[in-house]
Amino acid sequence: MIRTIALLAFLIFPALASADEIVRYQLSNWKVKHIHDSKKADVIAVTLKKLGCDLKKEHHNGHIDIKYRCPKWRQLDLDSHSEAHKWEKWLKEYHFKTEHKH
Repeated sequence: MIRTIALLAFLIFPALASADEIVRYQLSNWKVKHIHDSKKADVIAVTLKKLGCDLKKEHHNGHIDIKYRCPKWRQLDLDSHSEAHKWEKWLKEYHFKTEHKH
C-alpha cells in the first residue's frame, strides 16, 4: 500500500518531474481487481483515474471490484530511471502493456 501511495504522489505532483524517463502504457481490455480493504481500493481507484483509465467500482460479497482499462496509449514523464522501473513494474502487475524510453 505504501508503494501505491508513493506512486500516487508522483501523479499528483507531475511538475516535479523533469521528464528524463518516459513510461508509456495501455490496457485495451477490461481487467478486474478484487480488493477486501476499502482504503486500498480507494488508493488504487484514485491512482488508476489519475493515470487516465476508465474505471468502474462495485461493492459486493464482502469485497470491492475495481474494473479498469486504458484503451489509448498514455505516458508518464518521470525524473529517474529508478522511478520509471517502479512504474513499469506496477503497471505490469495490473496487466498494462508498457514501453520505457530514455
